[in-house]
Amino acid sequence: MASSLVFPSPSSTSTTSLFSSLTHKSFVPKRTRFPCYVNCEISEPVNGKPRVPIINDGTLPNFLQARRLQNAVSRNNNRLKIFTGTANPSLSQEIAWYMGFELGKVNIKRFADGEIYVQLQESVRGCDVYLIQSTCPPANENLMELLVMIDACRRASAKTITAVIPYFGYARADRKTQGRESIGAKLVANLITEAGADRVLACDLHSGQSMGYFDIPVDHVYCQPVVLDYLASKKISSDDLVVVSPDVGGVARARAFAKKLSDAPLAIVDKRRHGHNVAEVMNLIGDVKGKVAVMVDDMIDTAGTIAKGAELLHQEGAREVYACCTHAVFSPPAIEKLSSGLFQEVIVTNTIPAIEKNYFPQLTVLSVANLLGETIWRVHDDCSVSSIFQ
Repeated sequence: MASSLVFPSPSSTSTTSLFSSLTHKSFVPKRTRFPCYVNCEISEPVNGKPRVPIINDGTLPNFLQARRLQNAVSRNNNRLKIFTGTANPSLSQEIAWYMGFELGKVNIKRFADGEIYVQLQESVRGCDVYLIQSTCPPANENLMELLVMIDACRRASAKTITAVIPYFGYARADRKTQGRESIGAKLVANLITEAGADRVLACDLHSGQSMGYFDIPVDHVYCQPVVLDYLASKKISSDDLVVVSPDVGGVARARAFAKKLSDAPLAIVDKRRHGHNVAEVMNLIGDVKGKVAVMVDDMIDTAGTIAKGAELLHQEGAREVYACCTHAVFSPPAIEKLSSGLFQEVIVTNTIPAIEKNYFPQLTVLSVANLLGETIWRVHDDCSVSSIFQ
């Protein structure tokens, strides 16, 4: 499947781009002239498979190739090691490629009874180790694998251990909404800390307060710029655009997203939930008639919330509906709802690997590898991470 990586060209004078208030330099880290991610031109789906950006030597711009070579030859990288678990090895490989590294050798296997065995196959004594592992489905298996990997690094005398968690599971259990409930996010934070991690790097946590559950530093990476950069290529007129929050809890996220999209207007779906993974839409706050609606959320699980929201938007006269999220959990019956014709396009990232049974024509998967790779470099170099998103 042919793919290429290019930066968005300036908007034509005849069309008001939805990025009219933004310039390319607003996304360039101040420390270097090289951006932390690139835009992707993606071909049409083939045999029902999603349009997935592919990074390779042949399609990478020359200056970014130079950045990769610079990472490989001019950095003091003999003390930096990157290992991956089995949750999302393709993303880990892309991150290592961007940074100019090879993934560390590690032996991970299951015993007959399901117990997890981890052995590092190279020395990490005195090294800064980065363990890349999403706690995506199967969440408990991947979480336990991460904990055992952390313990293996600690017992191998690693200098520092950073858990890079593109998707942090249990994040939805971040508070008690009813009596006698657990706060799973705090429990998982304690487990990661006690296992021996010195720092956590996570993408788009379900709620910001989850950072406070850790007694170690947390770097919160926002994948919003990757999605914004892709939407810029759509050349949608800013006058036709409205950003929609699928529920009241996501208003702050949607407002920040709308501000980047030429300060687009905001609409809110008022939702009543009667149980876990069960949502009922009540009404819409805002005007979407004749507009292109972009629904923004941190994750899509069963797609109940976002699908009912899309139905309401069409009833209220929206011309097109786009769904944007970072974490594509896609638990059944999400695929049926997302591919039912409600959405012009469903835009997600690869924090969770896309499996073939979850492919459908409207799906677009964007890579966050360069964004995470740049963040790891900044953590390793003791540089600002937040400046990437300014």
